[in-house]
Amino acid sequence: MRKLIALITISVFLVDCSTVPITGRKRINFVSDAQILPTSFKQYDGFLKENKSKIITNTPQAKELRAVGKNIAGAVDRFMRANGMAKEADAYKWEFNLINDKTINAWCMPGGKVVFYTGIMPICKNTDGVASVMGHEVAHAFAKHGQERMSSAQIQQVGGAAVALGTAKNKNSQLWNMAYGVGSQLGMLKFSRTHETEADKLGLVFMIMAGYNGEEAVNVWKRMSEDAKKSGRKAPPEFLSTHPSNESRIVELRNYLPEAKRLAAKFNSQARATKS
Repeated sequence: MRKLIALITISVFLVDCSTVPITGRKRINFVSDAQILPTSFKQYDGFLKENKSKIITNTPQAKELRAVGKNIAGAVDRFMRANGMAKEADAYKWEFNLINDKTINAWCMPGGKVVFYTGIMPICKNTDGVASVMGHEVAHAFAKHGQERMSSAQIQQVGGAAVALGTAKNKNSQLWNMAYGVGSQLGMLKFSRTHETEADKLGLVFMIMAGYNGEEAVNVWKRMSEDAKKSGRKAPPEFLSTHPSNESRIVELRNYLPEAKRLAAKFNSQARATKS
């Protein structure tokens, strides 16, 4: 049974292992842009239709959001075109919308479809704060985290089937399946935290490339932590959470800031040279 699972895992890595630009992390992705982007765009349009009355368009806050989004998207586009990713860059259909909702949240779907909720704007506090959150969310799309999670879910299903097959005649099969379920779920949580940390780093590079103050990314998470304490929100232990703790993110961002500044300068210079 273990050999069967190992064989499946090795086969997967041999078939579809690629590298995330900038961070260099190895990833598995079975899902192409051609497969996921039409669905992503359709779902985004559906979300906007369902929340039409909540979309804010002409306020200074909404205009600021779109301006920051355009600048961050421009930085991502420059990087991709200067690094042989023009086809991917052409596939993005950037859109930035502000939704009147007290939820402290923002997200970006594959292909560059972004939503901010008004609830996160006080945490952002200023333009650089908006750029920090925007960079992070856009980075998820850039690194294809959505596609990678879908691919990982497929592997998880295959692994579960292999465990069930290999233990079908085993009196302890139920125990094995329970163990696999718990283990795989914790693995997926760690996988998600890896995505969050990677998006923090990539987002920091992109916001600096776009001309924003990267140090504000640290302050955003300080404000997030303070808000959580004031509101009494209690996070689960980090090893059981899909996101790193606020404290971990603050330390990681502060430590990565010098490297992010170096990379941002390098990529902007590279983009200028390619354009000329």
